Amino acid sequence: MKRVSLAFTFAFATALASPGAHADTLKTVKDRGMLSCGVSQGLPGFSNPDDKGNWTGLDVDICRAVAAAIFNDPTKIKFVPLSAKDRFTALQSGEIDVLSRNTTWTLSRDTSLGANFTGVTYYDGQGFLVKKSLKVNSALELNSASVCVQTGTTTEQNLADYFKGNNMKYEVIAFAGADETFKAYESGRCDVVTSDVSQLYAERLKLANPADHTVLPEVISKEPLGPMVRHGDDQWFDIVKWVLFGMVDAEEMGITQKNVDEMAKSDKPDMKRAFGTDGNLGEQLGLTKDWLYRIVKAVGNYGEAFDRNVGSGSKLQIARGLNQLWNKGGIQYAPPIR
Repeated sequence: MKRVSLAFTFAFATALASPGAHADTLKTVKDRGMLSCGVSQGLPGFSNPDDKGNWTGLDVDICRAVAAAIFNDPTKIKFVPLSAKDRFTALQSGEIDVLSRNTTWTLSRDTSLGANFTGVTYYDGQGFLVKKSLKVNSALELNSASVCVQTGTTTEQNLADYFKGNNMKYEVIAFAGADETFKAYESGRCDVVTSDVSQLYAERLKLANPADHTVLPEVISKEPLGPMVRHGDDQWFDIVKWVLFGMVDAEEMGITQKNVDEMAKSDKPDMKRAFGTDGNLGEQLGLTKDWLYRIVKAVGNYGEAFDRNVGSGSKLQIARGLNQLWNKGGIQYAPPIR
């Protein structure tokens, strides 16, 4: 009996130590009446507030899509701006329901943070931003350059690997934060600044004369960015995962915000499954049959979200590249809705 009692005590203590182990996040979100979404403290194109506190960006749209799927209302969200340091703690503690904040998917983060990545919203990589006046067209021309970099990040190691691998010399000028790093670059304290390519495009917009700077073509690392949820709630993991998959599948199927009402009337088997007029796939997720219709009507498909936030319809003007659909030359791919 003593052994049984000790075993029970240990199991109970373990459960208390892992408050999210058997959480019903969907119920919590519904009871609260809104989704709590962790975002950046301001990165144009991904998650950025305007002067009135209205949030926009690709990461923001993922959360709006989740809210649309649950509430049929993309505005039922509380956005929580988080630093890189605080983002994981906020997720682990339950302060936020989902972290959608330009976060790189890595093995260590997948295994040590008590959280799961739900997919890739943006295939990124580390690159270089230089002044056009230097007349440099390739990172391979940066031998003996001084490089501004944010300290304490994987960026430093990627930088060292790249220059060593190409037998080039360089001088590191490191700073604690991103703002300091880019201000130092703009003031001329270094020849080039390195970070994720998406951040280079976003930070370039903040410079006094953005047109005087260019992002070099080389990408020297893999940085798949995506949303995260806590371990222990498979239903919530499935919901956030399939909201993203649904947006990608919608683009592949040609479903857009403009034509979604017409497409919902289609008699094609794949369309009927997607829109819930045949089967109960949405209900299997814990949502309504029209979950995908709600998402596309409110937010659009993946391509629409990409274009308006970071692509051709945005100030960043980032080419789709790897983020193009798999059947159009990219690697963005989602399992089928069936």
